[in-house]
Amino acid sequence: MNLFKASFVALACGALMSCATQSTLNTGPRDASAYISQYQAALRSQVISDVRYELDFQLTGEAEFSATSKVTFQLSEIPKQLSLDLNKAQIKRFIINGTAVYPNYNGAYISLNTRLLTSGENTVEVQFTRPHSTNGEGLHRFKDPVDGKVYLYSHFEPAAAQQMFAVFDQPDIKANYQITVTAPKDWQVISTMRESQITPAGAYNRWTFPDTPKLSPYNFSMHAGPYHMWQDNSGRYPMRLFARESVASQVTPQDWFNYTKQGLTFFDNYFGIPYPFKKYDQILVPDFLYGAMENAGAVTFAEDHFLYKAAMTADQKQSLAGVIMHEMAHQWFGDLVTMKWWNGLWLNESFASFMGTLATQEATEFTNAWRTFYAKGKQRAYEQDSLVTTHPIEVPVATTQNAFDNIDAITYQKGASTLKQLRHLLGDMVFRRGVSNYLKQYSYQNAELDDFINSLGKAAGRDLSAWTQEWLYSAGVNTIKAEYRCEANRISDFSLLQLPASTELPTLREQKVQVALFTQGRFDLRHDVTVPVTYKGERTEVKQLIGERCPDLVYPNFDDWGFVKVELDDKSFNTAKQQLSNVSDPLLRSMLWQSLWDSVREGKLSLDQYLSTVFVNAPAETDYTIVGQIIDSMLRSKQYLAQIAPIQQNYAENAIKGLSQMSLRKAMESKGDNDFQRIWFDAYVNLASDRDSLRHLAQLADGETKIKGLTLDQDLRWAIITQLNRYDFPNAQQRLTKEAAKDNSDSGEKAALAAQVIRPEAAAKRRWLSKVHQDSLPFSKQRIIMENLYPAEQKLLSAATAEERLASLRDIDKKGPVFMRNYAHNLIPTDCNYTSIAALDKVLDSQTGLSNLTRRNLLETRQMELRCVLIKNKMTQ
Repeated sequence: MNLFKASFVALACGALMSCATQSTLNTGPRDASAYISQYQAALRSQVISDVRYELDFQLTGEAEFSATSKVTFQLSEIPKQLSLDLNKAQIKRFIINGTAVYPNYNGAYISLNTRLLTSGENTVEVQFTRPHSTNGEGLHRFKDPVDGKVYLYSHFEPAAAQQMFAVFDQPDIKANYQITVTAPKDWQVISTMRESQITPAGAYNRWTFPDTPKLSPYNFSMHAGPYHMWQDNSGRYPMRLFARESVASQVTPQDWFNYTKQGLTFFDNYFGIPYPFKKYDQILVPDFLYGAMENAGAVTFAEDHFLYKAAMTADQKQSLAGVIMHEMAHQWFGDLVTMKWWNGLWLNESFASFMGTLATQEATEFTNAWRTFYAKGKQRAYEQDSLVTTHPIEVPVATTQNAFDNIDAITYQKGASTLKQLRHLLGDMVFRRGVSNYLKQYSYQNAELDDFINSLGKAAGRDLSAWTQEWLYSAGVNTIKAEYRCEANRISDFSLLQLPASTELPTLREQKVQVALFTQGRFDLRHDVTVPVTYKGERTEVKQLIGERCPDLVYPNFDDWGFVKVELDDKSFNTAKQQLSNVSDPLLRSMLWQSLWDSVREGKLSLDQYLSTVFVNAPAETDYTIVGQIIDSMLRSKQYLAQIAPIQQNYAENAIKGLSQMSLRKAMESKGDNDFQRIWFDAYVNLASDRDSLRHLAQLADGETKIKGLTLDQDLRWAIITQLNRYDFPNAQQRLTKEAAKDNSDSGEKAALAAQVIRPEAAAKRRWLSKVHQDSLPFSKQRIIMENLYPAEQKLLSAATAEERLASLRDIDKKGPVFMRNYAHNLIPTDCNYTSIAALDKVLDSQTGLSNLTRRNLLETRQMELRCVLIKNKMTQ
């Protein structure tokens, strides 16, 4: 912090005519960190209202920026303590109600001198400089390695607005924002509102923006740089799209604008409320921490997910449409109406996941969106909800440090599945009316879960408190199973059995599902009957099915209405294995594939038996979504096989080679279909590990051979080179060096880094690990190192540093939640044996000072190790 000149004075309360009587209300003390507790935040919001920020930024593109924050707010009474958040800034000037004073600043927040505050309106002005962030938070700075141009973007969720300006950084202190930005002449400046004026100022332009509507700090944003801009005014609202100049050719703006228009029309009609922010901007940005962020009127997207060097596949287009719709839903549910505290974050994300999928299904060409949701996101939710670290959907959040502790598939996909189930329970029109009424009642305000549930309950004329307790405040996923008897080939008794998640999680839930019966025909599995059933408790009789033909297969969650695991009865399980390719309904086929894979992970079906089913049925599969689902299980099988070796060395090598060759064959057979050819070829590259497959990949990269219909774009070339280096194929390092010289883009630099890190070289591994531990690289590159350092088959290399990684976990944990989410996921050691489990137990018992996030990751890793041992033991029985 720069010291103040002697002319800056601190005045006592008695010198100010407007001082009011000091209140006994205490909004602190805080712990000197940048985090604020829910309790402290609630006290702060009790006394503060009518907040307005006037923000002035001076941007040069250099490593540091200058800014002035003028904060005007009303105090209902003067508290004993009050803080204003500002992270790691160099304060140049500080003024309270017109008086320049020396700030009581600890690098995380300013403790305001409450003797200088007054009941009623107050103004605090802070002039400061600050380095740009390089970890994806605050005002992030990125320098393009291709042309040297600098790009800035902001990211504030959950509480990083304080890294860019002085702010009461909590969601329930909504405010109006008026910004002015001085930036180089060739730059664009993008924010919630469209600029009202651009004034030349020498080598710079001065951008002025009007006041925003009331927003929580994390919903506001400002982005700047020489972004390439596309515009489309053909819809109801003006749309713009931005990307770095050097990657503009990899963007397909028409796809973006088409899906955006479709989404805006859908949501306007569904919610019955016009889009609230006048214009719709979308910005592709580098080094982004997440997939996208719903900044009001200026949504940011992780560019590495949405840049394509070849024609987009159907899967890539659907992913683009789905993410656009997810973030768009947030403009109403999250931005227009916002949670009061971070315990409500799940509802924002669950609702956006639910509505984003619904909009993708109903407003775009991707009418299979719910099937994709089942095969991908929902399976992650089932998996997460089956772990020892499962948690209720709604959980307490003690401080802003813990806001993302439980942001996972339970928050997103289980919550979305729960809302989908509630929609089935209440009916579509009732659910829709309840949502619309909620958004209208709380527009530009903050709300809580009870407000949302009460709105739905009022629309339905039903008390939803029991439903809320069962689904939102109780953890774990239930299982249902059909139990029935037949006489003379007709059902004489039929019940649905509901099983609790475990003895520790005994909740049984009410849910509406469909039960479907199938009988085996000569050439297919015939669908006989479907009945809707609302079940609850341990057993629910289904009298509608008595007298129906005795089935060969019963599926008690047909069409995936419910969030529940299905345990097939023995007869149905055998039918599923034998008749998989004869199931005509693609969603049911997908669900049966999933049942088989779940049986592997639960130790009921051996991995080799499952792979036998894959070898027989996968080549005949014609549904793109199911092919992706099968390939995902193949890649996971490869990981298990790598960990199981050398116990089953011959089988593992032959099985992986068989999977890679099957993938190659399917890629070659799919030459007339780009989508299928690409998905099977990607699988081939990732599965290739034997010398013949790797040699073939090298020949493809060198142009010595080709696959008809397949173009090796830059992304595919890097995927091949990474795989060659992963298995240390001859001359792989030279290929890497040569490719890196040809591709100096940001994505090229990162791909080259991944290929270098993944090489099986012991000394190099230690050097890379040291770079991660010492923070000697930007976080975007540290993340790549972590993701590629120890692939499953490099067991001995991982074991060489395993003790070091575990021993240093307490120190690494201090790097904070953004760092630890990546480190814990990738670098907690595993070895698929009881020795590894014992090592994890020792850390859990001895390192008691670890954060909740890290302890949770340790527990999950331990459970995954137990699962791996279970699969290994099943293989050797």
